[in-house]
Amino acid sequence: MTTLHVLAADLHTLAASGQKSAEVTDWAARIGWVVGLGLFVALVYWLMREGWKWRGTLQGDLPELPTAPDDPGPARLTMTGRYHGSTTAGQWLDRIVAQGLGSRSRAELTLTDAGLAVVRTGAPDFFVPAGQLREARLDKGIAGKVLTEGGLLIVTWEHGERLIDSGFRSDTAAEHGGWADTLNTMIKKTEGAR
Repeated sequence: MTTLHVLAADLHTLAASGQKSAEVTDWAARIGWVVGLGLFVALVYWLMREGWKWRGTLQGDLPELPTAPDDPGPARLTMTGRYHGSTTAGQWLDRIVAQGLGSRSRAELTLTDAGLAVVRTGAPDFFVPAGQLREARLDKGIAGKVLTEGGLLIVTWEHGERLIDSGFRSDTAAEHGGWADTLNTMIKKTEGAR
């Protein structure tokens, strides 16, 4: 007898005995797993949110962000793009969330002789006076965002007792080099005037 004959005989015997196959889906167990997974995701989200709020509490000593003066003067450079966040200078993973600096958003940057104005969509605007600018460089990452080498314009500035790195990405990445050069030239002139 071949294997095919054996299978046919077993199938015939099974059909004659009236046996049925087992149910494939145990709905109670499936619903339990889905509800459990949903609760786990909600718990993780809640813990992340609480961590974000706790970080903001720890950074509560950060003073209010300066606002742009009424007449900052003519624009040297303008740029539209994204603001990717701020970190403690030199520590690209130590995100600053106080005063709204942790919110990623669209941004318009305007550099004048008075300083750097950052106008953000859905987040507080801020202004960095020329005397508080410390350095500009091209880098590949800041907390929460990693790109190719030179993909981010990082502006280092002083606020209160802290040095802060803020990361920006232009809609036209070719602008980054010109911005870094202009900012560094402006910073050297400002330091020379002190």
